Amino acid sequence: MKKTILFLLAFVANISFFISSLHGKTVPPDTVKVGIYVTSVHNIDFRQKEFSMNLWLWLKYKRLDFDFQKNLEVPNAKTFEKSYTTVDTLVDGTIYMLMKLQCVMKGDWRINHFPFDHQKLRFSIENSMYDASELIFAIDTFGKHYGKYFLTEWEKDSFIIKSELKDYETAFGDPALDKPHSAYSAFKVIIAVHRDSWELFFKLFLGMYISFLIASICFYIPTSKLDSRLALCVGALFAVIGNKYIIDSALPESNTFTLVDSLHGYTLFYIFMVIATSVMTTKLIKENKIEQAGNYNKLIGRTLFILYICVNAWYIYRAIYSVALR
Repeated sequence: MKKTILFLLAFVANISFFISSLHGKTVPPDTVKVGIYVTSVHNIDFRQKEFSMNLWLWLKYKRLDFDFQKNLEVPNAKTFEKSYTTVDTLVDGTIYMLMKLQCVMKGDWRINHFPFDHQKLRFSIENSMYDASELIFAIDTFGKHYGKYFLTEWEKDSFIIKSELKDYETAFGDPALDKPHSAYSAFKVIIAVHRDSWELFFKLFLGMYISFLIASICFYIPTSKLDSRLALCVGALFAVIGNKYIIDSALPESNTFTLVDSLHGYTLFYIFMVIATSVMTTKLIKENKIEQAGNYNKLIGRTLFILYICVNAWYIYRAIYSVALR
């Protein structure tokens, strides 16, 4: 009887093992603890859509085959270089890897409110060999994550570090996957910045405002001197166009109407209205309506001047107090 019971127990155990082996056991992924210290962010280039970043990165993990010295991937980097790497094994068997990275990162700029713009600088890492079923990043929050003077010409709004899953709608050719979907753990840093830009603003738009003042002088030239008025307006017109081309050469292409476009466009419209007013006053003079021409010239001149100042102030105010959220 005892032999029969033992036989049945052994049979049930074997059946249970066989069933569990068919369904497989869910093994939790290994955790990699990641820390970062940014030493500098520089060379923020709008035209090339890039910025440079120097940082220290350290990782703590137990599986040797993770090998971040070979498998480290920086997805949004144009280029990155490991200028220094050291690997040590801690008392509990944890591998501690410290490396210094010099990266040229891709920038996704929003220039709607340039030069009063708010930007987000992004950095992220993944392991190119192991997906989220085997590797999950955890954040080392001990200490600060950036140097005191890591930014120049910009002001930091926030410095966010997070770990999340990044989905890829492809199996990367892996025949073991039934669906064209992969998920990899990603360690991400998002630095929100803005700049105090009044000096840059006047440096960029000084030529445009001088052109506006030159065009405004036309209202103080006698209404009968149409040639002199038109000569000043044409000179101001070309100066504004040249100023816009100089600024556009430093910015990436944009499908939206930016602050730069708005200010230059309205200045061109102002010059057009000065020319139209000059032509209209000349017509009135030819009709012997000299007094009416003078009054018309003063009224339009003052109205356009005040309107130009108000519209410019509105555009600039909106740019300063509109934060570009992404």
